[in-house]
Amino acid sequence: MSWNVFIIGQDELSKRMLPNLRHVEDYAFHELLSLDEVVHAEEYPFARLTADALDQLERFPGSVDAIVGYWDFPTSGLLPVLRRERGLPGPSLEAFLKCEHKYWSRLEQARAVPECVPGFQALDPFDDRAVEAVEIDYPFWIKPVKAHSSHLGFRIENADQLREVLPVIREGIGRFGQPFDEIMALAELPEEVAAVTGYHCVAEEIISSGRQCTLEGYVQNGEVHLVGIIDSLRDDTHPSVLLRYEYPTLLPDEVQERMLAITRRFLARIGYDDSPFNIEFFLDEENDRIWLLEINARISRSHAAIFQLVDGAPHMQVMVDTALGIPPRMPHREGDYPIAAKQMLRVFEDGWVRRVPSDEEIRQVEETFPGTLVHLNVHEGMRLSELKHQDSFSYELGVLFIGGESREALTARIEQCRQMLSFEIEPLSSWHRS
Repeated sequence: MSWNVFIIGQDELSKRMLPNLRHVEDYAFHELLSLDEVVHAEEYPFARLTADALDQLERFPGSVDAIVGYWDFPTSGLLPVLRRERGLPGPSLEAFLKCEHKYWSRLEQARAVPECVPGFQALDPFDDRAVEAVEIDYPFWIKPVKAHSSHLGFRIENADQLREVLPVIREGIGRFGQPFDEIMALAELPEEVAAVTGYHCVAEEIISSGRQCTLEGYVQNGEVHLVGIIDSLRDDTHPSVLLRYEYPTLLPDEVQERMLAITRRFLARIGYDDSPFNIEFFLDEENDRIWLLEINARISRSHAAIFQLVDGAPHMQVMVDTALGIPPRMPHREGDYPIAAKQMLRVFEDGWVRRVPSDEEIRQVEETFPGTLVHLNVHEGMRLSELKHQDSFSYELGVLFIGGESREALTARIEQCRQMLSFEIEPLSSWHRS
């Protein structure tokens, strides 16, 4: 007999990854809500999505053994709500919000691991005196209390620049702010958090210097387990723009141990249990200081294929098994390569997409380098600014998941793939001239 596992917003990547799980015959996977509803939609009516999902589960003739998801909000928020309704294992709604409400998370981090937390404050972008309300020093980073992929995140150098970005934030913040308010209404909130709605921002001192990494792990029966640490390589010109994830990390063992200890302290404080998580850190090597960037109450989808290449299964294994309440059957270092990467194929200027790599070109790349996956985000005829969930500085044309025998070999392979995958982007300036 197999377990019925419901996946919120299942996409092509997971359809390619899930057959690689260990003991895959033990699972029967079912889609719960479509990708268009939970990722690509213009708006996310949280109460309706919850009702639709519960209705679908109610009508299912078999047992509902687990509900999982790997997308950011609203998917991440639907998980604790739906599991609570169905009596399934997972963190409480409050523990989830202590990760995902970026201001509440900072409050809890400051109590558990104060040495890792920069100066921060809540800021209301709709307040006429928002600029005067700034208490932390410039420059700082501002972002909504709930958004993703650096959406509406800006580095602010001075008051004039803050005045410039506030209207942009006000215009876009409701897309996630409104549904986030709906989920906050379902939780027990302390006063200091209840006043900071989904329409608020958090402003933080700049910590984005040094080496960045993400620790992927899970908690089961109150015990924190490490799955792996991935390095994040950023663009030199735009430090908030990610270019590549590499696994496994190059960080010294001693630093990894410290990061794990910080993680344990924070998760114990908020009572997070029976679920995966990923937590992002910066290491300031000059001062030997570890900064906590943020924590997410889910696996990072971006890392699934690179765990597959190095460890022999995607860490969706951990997501599924913890949701079922069984010890994760995740292999370690049993993959085809000692090192792997997710390479983002980015450009930094808007334009019209005139050509994307053909199916044949993609097939050639995937056959030339076994285990490689190519995923495109764009199609011919579209304008890059139509892309959703982009950071404020660049456009992601697609991504490449690829393994190598060494870092040098990996870098060379990535370059070779770039040559084989041909994009043509016509700048807006030349289009206007014609």
